[in-house]
Formats: sequence, C-alpha cells, structure tokens
Amino acid sequence: MPAASVEYIAPWWVVWLHGVPHLGLRLQPVNNTFNPRDESYQESLLFLGLVAAVGLALNLIFLVLYLVRACCCRRNNGIQTKWRKSCCITWMAVVAGIVCCAAVGIGFYGNSETNDGAYQLIYSLDSANHTFSGIDALVSGTTQKMQLDLDQYLARLSEIFAARGDYIQTLKFMQQMAGTIITQLSGLPVWENVTAELAEVIDQTTYVEYYRWLSYLLLFILDVVICLIACLGLAKRSRCLLALMLCFGMLTLLLSWASLAADTAAAVGASDFCVAPDNFILNITKGRISTEVTRYYLYCRQSTGSPFQQTLTIFQRSLTAMQIQTSQLLKFAVPLFPTAEKDLLRTQLLLNSSETSLHQLTALLDCRGLHKDYLDALSGICYDGIEGLLYLGLFSLLAALAFSAIICAVPQAWKHFATRDRNYDDIDYEDPFNPQAWRIAAHNQPPGPLHSFCSYSSSLDSQMSAQPPAQTISNAPVSEYMNQAVLFGGNPRYENVPLIGRGSPPPTYSPSMRATYLSVADEHVRRYGSEFPA
Repeated sequence: MPAASVEYIAPWWVVWLHGVPHLGLRLQPVNNTFNPRDESYQESLLFLGLVAAVGLALNLIFLVLYLVRACCCRRNNGIQTKWRKSCCITWMAVVAGIVCCAAVGIGFYGNSETNDGAYQLIYSLDSANHTFSGIDALVSGTTQKMQLDLDQYLARLSEIFAARGDYIQTLKFMQQMAGTIITQLSGLPVWENVTAELAEVIDQTTYVEYYRWLSYLLLFILDVVICLIACLGLAKRSRCLLALMLCFGMLTLLLSWASLAADTAAAVGASDFCVAPDNFILNITKGRISTEVTRYYLYCRQSTGSPFQQTLTIFQRSLTAMQIQTSQLLKFAVPLFPTAEKDLLRTQLLLNSSETSLHQLTALLDCRGLHKDYLDALSGICYDGIEGLLYLGLFSLLAALAFSAIICAVPQAWKHFATRDRNYDDIDYEDPFNPQAWRIAAHNQPPGPLHSFCSYSSSLDSQMSAQPPAQTISNAPVSEYMNQAVLFGGNPRYENVPLIGRGSPPPTYSPSMRATYLSVADEHVRRYGSEFPA
C-alpha cells in the first residue's frame, strides 16, 4: 500500500487467511482474535502445523507403499514394456526437475518479499522508537534546564537585585513560569518503557528474520543440488548417485513439509493481527498509556484535536512571558547593575534554547510522523510479509510434489539399470564375433606378422614359394577352431568357414543364441567340409 495513505485497509488474502477455522488440539473452536499470550490461541496455531504433519505422514505412507510395490512386483521382460518404462522414467524426471526449478524460483521471490516486509517493519519500529526517545530526551532536557540552570541564574540575580523590590517580583514571576512549564512537561507521557520494549522487539525480529532468510536460502540451494544429482545419476546410470539422491530427497521432503507448517501458522497468525491491528494495540497499551493518546496516534484524524495541545500552548505562553521579562531586565536593570548582565544573558540563551526544544517537541508529538511509521509497519507485515509467506507455502508444496515424484522414479531407474547390467553380463567372451573378445585376445597375445589372405592367392609362383603349412580339419567345436585365428593373431585364416568371409562380424551372441548357431555350424561343416578341403 502507498505510504501516503491515511487509512489502513486489510488485503484480501489477510481476510481469507483470517477465515481459516481455528481449532484447538481437542478440535474445539477457538476465537480467531489475535492474542498470542492466550494458550488456546497458541494451540490453534499449533493445530495448523499438525495438519501439515498429517500431510507429511500421508506422503510418507504413499511413498513406502509405492516403493514396496515397485521392489516386489514381477519384472516384465518385454522389449516394448522396457522401452515404455524407460521413457516414463525419463519424462517423470524431466517434469519433476522442471517443477523443482519452478518451486525454487517461487521460493526465491517469496523469501525476498518476506524479507522486505520484515525489514520494513524493523525500520518503521526503529523510526518510531527514535521519535519516542526524542520526546523523552526533549522533555527531560527542558525540565533539567528549568529546574537547575534557570534556578541557579535566578538565585544569583536575586542577590544582585536585593535592593530593588520590583526586580525581585519579576524574578519570582519567572520562577513561577518555570514551575508551570515543569508541571506541564510532567504531564506528558513517558515513553521509556515503550522504547525498551520496541528495542527488544526490533532485536528479536532482526535475529529471527536473518536466520529465517538464511535457512530458506540454504534450502533452495539444497533442492537445486539434489535435482542436479538426480539428473546426473540418471544420465550416468550411477546407482551411487541415485542412492545419495534418495537419502537427501527424503531429508528435503521432511524440510519442505516442516517449512509449510511454519509458514501456514505464521501467515494465519499475522493475518489475525492484520485484520484488526488497532484493537490489539489498544489492548496491550491499556493501563500504561492513555487511550486518548493511543487513539490519537493510531487514527490521526484532523477533526480530533491533539491531547497535547493545551500543554504545548501553556509551555509557549510561559516561555514567551519569561523572555519578555528577561528583555526588560536587560534593558532597564543592566545600566544600574552591570554585574547582572552576564546572568541575564545566560538566562536569555537558556530560554531561546528552550523555545527551540518546544518547536522540536511540537513536531515530534504531532501524530503524522508516528502514524506514518505505523502504516509502514502494517504494510510490511500485512502486505509484503504475508504475501511472501504464501509464496513460500506454495514453494513447499511444489518441492514436496517434485521430490515425491523423483523418489518414485528412483526404484524404476534402479531396476532398469539392473536389467541392462544383467543383459550385458549374458555376453559370451569366447564368442568369436564378440568385439570384447577380440580386444581381450589382441591384448593377451604377442604381436606377430600379419599375413593376408591375398598373399597366398595372388599367383601360382607365390603359392609354390610361400606355401602355408597344411591344416588338418579339426573335430573341435567351431568356436574353438575360430578362436585359434581370431584377429589373425595366430595362423593366417584362408579357410572359408560359414560367416567368416563377411566384411563385418554379426552382433554378439548370448549363450542361448550361440548354442543354436553352433548346432547349425556343425551341420554345415559335415555337409560341405569334404567338398572344400583346406
């Protein structure tokens, strides 16, 4: 709300939150009037936190049931089903990450709004505290001048003017005026206790707000880091990162629900105050400050006169009369009593400084300054503060939803990774068409001369001169026979065994597929082995 507004109007979200049912721990209705010292009212705010605790319990029960079902259900080995599960896990992680990022953005905005509102409240209370302290300082300073300094000057002047009765009457009149000023100043309210309480409230609010802001900032960073760990674990297919994310995700889930409970209770309590702040302030100041004075500062209506107007008027008249008497003494008495000039000049300076204090006191006692501080404080609490708490509550809900989805995706991803690992473990490293077997054989065997098949079939002379050693047809399994010539590391291959002459090897076989292939290969060798001798 604008600072220049003369009236406070509660925003709609304050009215809405004030209408939230207030129930005690035994589910009995509680008056929603803001009264933080009442035990039943405190129970109603605690009940709102327990509602969030119930939400946390239901969330955990759902996650436990889902994790038990995901770990105990049967595996479907269909290729289409695996592809769908993998796609579902990916999209679930993507959506959860987007929701988490959106929640963190909303949380940053809400945290900033709440912090702005809290510090606006602090600055307003500090300004009001300086005003009250200034009033007390001016009153005490002026009273001290009139009681000590002025009496001292008038006592010396009485000794000087002892022979002149008319001058003595003037000095007595000035003493009466000084006494009148002191009496009027003593009737002003003393704000010493108020300033002490305001200083304590300012210190506590500053302390709590700093650690609240810092705690939420660390929570935002933790959420972002956990989302990054989840994305990295899914991208790297790392079970260690997924396990780490699962542990920290549960911790963040607990913190999100706890922050939701605190935000809800704080927002509802602040709304109860913001609906009728004037009544609460009138109740807590009753018996310590005049109701007329409190209403003067709370409403600051031009039609209502200031309760200090009479005091300030008498102060002004008494001070003016004293100044006139001092001027006359300087004009008529100093030529007769030159020694009195110094004390009269000091008296005149004291009265002039008292007049300056009177103008300052009049400005400080005016309701407009304190009323503006009051409106600024209400604006900080009821507008920025509660609005920020609502955004923080939305952040907590979205964060809990996002991390619940991520936690649900972890067991599916874990099973998917385990299935892929089992498929890779089913590879036969004795298979000649397995690229890993080629790399192992090439690594284990010493390097030798690489012979080409074409070197034995280029010409008849080369066949006579570089006849390869005769090969005997082995009855060993085809796999063992082929492993002897893997990567041409052993004897050169110049036999045309089925599938050897291809430009590139077929995909790696699993043991079940390899058994089928060996049966077919053995039949092929028995049928064509005699027609194509080595």
